[in-house]
Amino acid sequence: MNENFWSQRYRENNTGWDIGSVSTPIKEYIDQLTNKDLKILIPGAGNSYEAEYLFHNGFKQVYICDIAREPIKNLKERVPEFPEKQILNSDFFKLEGKFDLILEQTFFCAIPVKKRLDYAKKSSELLTETGRIAGVLFDFELQEDGPPFGGSKEEYLTYFSQYFKIDIFERCHNSIAPRKGKELFFKFRKK
Repeated sequence: MNENFWSQRYRENNTGWDIGSVSTPIKEYIDQLTNKDLKILIPGAGNSYEAEYLFHNGFKQVYICDIAREPIKNLKERVPEFPEKQILNSDFFKLEGKFDLILEQTFFCAIPVKKRLDYAKKSSELLTETGRIAGVLFDFELQEDGPPFGGSKEEYLTYFSQYFKIDIFERCHNSIAPRKGKELFFKFRKK
C-alpha cells in the first residue's frame, strides 16, 4: 500500500470511498469552527474536498497530505489558488510540523490495521499542546480485503485513548445515505 498502489487506484477510478464532496459530518463540524487562523492538517486527503471547503470558507492555513500525486493534481485543477506550500505529497508517517487540528476523513480506515496505533501516536506528535483531532471513522466489521478495513469504537479506543482525551465519540446522526449507521464522529484532545 505504497504510492504506486494508491496512484493506480486513482488512475483506474477505483475510489469507492470518494463521495465527490465534503461529507456531511465533516462539513457540519467545519461550519461550527470560529477560529479561521487554525493550522489544519488533512492526512491522506485524497481529492481534498474538505480542504477545498475550508479554503473557500476563509481557512487559509489548511495543509493536505497524500502519498499519491493524482488526487493532489485534482485539487490543483479545482482550486488553482490553493497554496502550493500547503500541499504535501508525502507519507503521513514521515511528516513533521505542528498543527492545531487534524481532520480525519477515510484515511485511518485505509491504512493497514497494524499501523493504527502508529497513526494515533503520529497524530498526537503533530498536534500542538492544545491540539485536537476530529472526523469520521467507519463503524463496520473489520475487513481483511480492504481498504476500507473498518473496525469498531472499542478497537479504536485502544489506539486513541493512549494519546487523547475523548470529548465526543458517537454514531453519526448526519451521514449520507450509503454510510448511514456505518460512521462514528469523534473529537479528541491531545493529552
